[in-house]
Amino acid sequence: MQLPLKYSGILAGLVYWLFVAWSISRNRWFSFFHNALSDLGDPSKATSPWIYNCGLIVSGIFVFAFSLYLIIASENKLQTVGGAYVSISTLFLALIGVFHGGTRPHVFVSTYFFVQFFLGSILYGLGSGRRALRYGSVLIFLLALFGTFIDWPSVALGETYEIALVMAFTVLVVP
Repeated sequence: MQLPLKYSGILAGLVYWLFVAWSISRNRWFSFFHNALSDLGDPSKATSPWIYNCGLIVSGIFVFAFSLYLIIASENKLQTVGGAYVSISTLFLALIGVFHGGTRPHVFVSTYFFVQFFLGSILYGLGSGRRALRYGSVLIFLLALFGTFIDWPSVALGETYEIALVMAFTVLVVP
């Protein structure tokens, strides 16, 4: 059971970007340099916003499966807590699709997805006996924190940076 769950974090990233690509193909106006990714899910802006929003929910299911792997594979309480934080982040990830761009709770749920995920990833990494995972998770956390202070040309570029760090953590866990 652990083996398929182990790779579900990587699969979540692939599924997410496939839905983004599909959504962009239906919304030729979208630009990574001028928009937010969530504009693809905003019914007042996007054609077929359900594509992007469903992609977030489906990706959330895969990240939840990954969080179960983190909890099952935990070596100690700190890693269990880290996996639990990642599992909570999946609720916020799915809620980004429910409270799409243009709704009042959107900024809150999208921010808390990243906050919960990165807190979970650093806790999981700090509890690891694997040196690469321990130091890698600290580096990813610091890079995520650093990313919040960058004046990105667009929201989409900042989001893409943070998503790349989420994906980096899922890859780091695999070996």
